[in-house]
Amino acid sequence: MESGPAVFAGAAFALFGAALLLWTGARVMHRAPVAHGVSPVASATLATVFGVLFLVLGVWCFTRI
Repeated sequence: MESGPAVFAGAAFALFGAALLLWTGARVMHRAPVAHGVSPVASATLATVFGVLFLVLGVWCFTRI
């Protein structure tokens, strides 16, 4: 009963983190801006850090089941 919210949160965080990493990687490979009006290196780095953070948070939620 109590594992339901952990599964939902873990899935949401993991999917968002993986999608953010995939999207950032695709933008960087095509040399397209990750965020408009921001340094390309800073925006790619920040998006990668948050993608990894959300992915780790999702895995952490799955370990709490």
